[in-house]
Amino acid sequence: MISFQLSEQQKQIKEMTHWFAANEIRPIAMEADRLGKVPDEWLDKVNKMGIHLNTSSFSGGGGEESSRKSKKEREGNRMGVLATEQMAWGCPAITLSLPGAGLGGPPVQSSGTPEQKERFLSIFTKEKPRWGAYALTEPEAGSDASGVKTTATKVDGGYILNGQKIFITNGGRASWVVAFATVDSTLGRAGQRAFVVEKGTPGFSCTKLVKKMGLRANETAELLFEDCFVPDENLLGGEKLYEASSNKPSGFQVAMKTFDSTRPIVASMAIGIARAAYEYTLDLVRQEYPKGGETSALAAEMLAEVEQNIAAARLLTWEAAWKADFGLPNAKEAAMCKAYAGQMSLDVCSKCMELLGPIGLDGHLVEKLFRDVKIFDIFEGTNQIQHLVVARRQYAAYEVRV
Repeated sequence: MISFQLSEQQKQIKEMTHWFAANEIRPIAMEADRLGKVPDEWLDKVNKMGIHLNTSSFSGGGGEESSRKSKKEREGNRMGVLATEQMAWGCPAITLSLPGAGLGGPPVQSSGTPEQKERFLSIFTKEKPRWGAYALTEPEAGSDASGVKTTATKVDGGYILNGQKIFITNGGRASWVVAFATVDSTLGRAGQRAFVVEKGTPGFSCTKLVKKMGLRANETAELLFEDCFVPDENLLGGEKLYEASSNKPSGFQVAMKTFDSTRPIVASMAIGIARAAYEYTLDLVRQEYPKGGETSALAAEMLAEVEQNIAAARLLTWEAAWKADFGLPNAKEAAMCKAYAGQMSLDVCSKCMELLGPIGLDGHLVEKLFRDVKIFDIFEGTNQIQHLVVARRQYAAYEVRV
């Protein structure tokens, strides 16, 4: 049974990250949003403090076979959701801008060879800020990740990549990008491969930094591969990982496995945003509306529902992280918490804007959070895609029972 009691280490992580969010992130959040970037000197400072967004320390749930085996308890996923909720409470855009492997970390950690893990994950040190990135989305392949059009043509010593990637978090400044491409479009998902493409590789370029409604302080890039040669040693997992066999993954499966660990992280960030909007609004409502009045009662009822929904989203997210830590299949739970938390946070921010009225207009924290939160029911798979993931597993379970 899941325990809702935090361990001493988990309490320390929660307290430490909240202190950092309150004292280092929140004070610069509004200015970073206005400028559209996080100050370089701030990134240098936090990097020297050893604070990185290394989601490679989180691991997804296992398959059916791993669920039958005893697993040594891990805490990385639970630590991750605790920490990212607090950091996003400070500012989600700044949290996503922290140096580290970011979303590129999980596929390297889970599918990379020992040499690749050492080579690509060891660069994140206190020496200077560095970033990793995850490049899956294309103009014609977003929710349907199986529709990737970027090609990888085999040549002596490596592959030639051609194609475009869009909406890539930290893609312009990343030291390397995990990019997904197909070696044979007729094979569908089975033809996909994952490559680590390093910054400065000929034929690989950042063509645009996207201006956005929300998360303005976080860099979002468009990337282009034009006859870009990637050596064999940068094929994630090596050739053997993709050999024809019933238990060998494709690049598509590598991408989906990544989501099982990162979707709870995205959900926890949405929860942090909702909590920030709720707490800010609650404080102002207490000041502006005298206790006992009709308006005060209405506001109290709305905020009570908000607090309830935040708590429900948190418990869903903790379950998904708990399963991942024990090596249990968690794809359904990861999809459920991501879908619920994203929509919940959007609803919370909308309600808070209604309650605040003119106080919540441009230049105030809740207005910024309202802009930031919309992407959380879109990226890492839209809510509709999450519902499909859940539905497929429901039907699969039904077929097993009958």
